[in-house]
Amino acid sequence: MTKSITVKSQVKEHAKIDNKSLSVAEEFYKALEEKNKQLIAEACKRAKLNQRNTLMARDL
Repeated sequence: MTKSITVKSQVKEHAKIDNKSLSVAEEFYKALEEKNKQLIAEACKRAKLNQRNTLMARDL
């Protein structure tokens, strides 16, 4: 199993509405993990197309 890039404690800390904490389902973490990996992969491709070895905000 690969190591997660999504920090569950940080997600839980930010999962609030009107200062009330929300529960976070395990399936949410899995979907968020995949979305994060997809965003990073797309940013890497953009950086490479622009002949850079550094990811920047504009790559998102």
